[in-house]
Amino acid sequence: MQTMTTLVLGASGATGILLVEQLLQRDLHVRAIVRSSAKLPQTLMEHPRLSLIETSIADATDAEMTRFVDGCDAVASCLGHNLTLKGIFGRPRRLVTEATQRVCLAAQANASSTPTKFVLMNTAGNSNRDLNEPISWAQRCIMVLLRNMVPPHRDNEMAADHLRTAIGPTSPSIEWVVVRPDTLTNAPTVTQYTLHPSPTRSAIFNAGESSRINVAHFMAEMIADADTWNRWKGQMPVLYNVA
Repeated sequence: MQTMTTLVLGASGATGILLVEQLLQRDLHVRAIVRSSAKLPQTLMEHPRLSLIETSIADATDAEMTRFVDGCDAVASCLGHNLTLKGIFGRPRRLVTEATQRVCLAAQANASSTPTKFVLMNTAGNSNRDLNEPISWAQRCIMVLLRNMVPPHRDNEMAADHLRTAIGPTSPSIEWVVVRPDTLTNAPTVTQYTLHPSPTRSAIFNAGESSRINVAHFMAEMIADADTWNRWKGQMPVLYNVA
């Protein structure tokens, strides 16, 4: 049986590195896109099942994106905006959305005999509009402000909406899951976590915690395990640490 290959976007980020490690622990091949390999641990760079592509997603041509995705059974995006003034308000303001759109176009262009799995890391502050998730009036007001004043929030919304509406549940080329962690934290090991189709608490007024390693573990489990994938495909699960 041929070993699966996963393309990881944002592989040098805090969650991306952990996802690469989790995938390699499951004996999968990983193709990782990084701006600079210097951010990766040396032991990881020397792993025989890891191949690195040093480039900026924003600078890659459509032909290059198609080549990056070609031969991959899955794509996982851990892309996000740095929490600095430049990262939040500078360009590219639609980093996640444009990468999502281009990955989908590349997967469609490659026309694989089986759908490419696409896992997008997003945020619990983004609603799944397919489920009409209840949001308090106060939180709704704050979300309107975030949508109009903080570009990364709108970027996350648009990326998830592209998968929900432009790709949808019946695409022959792409199956997708949008993972929604709440407040991201750092932890040394995987701990117990729960998964929910919708938020069970307010991301603004009663936020939960989601460790990056738990998020990486769940993303890797979906890619590697068919039952886990079939449970969540076409959905936007919310992940919380168990206190």
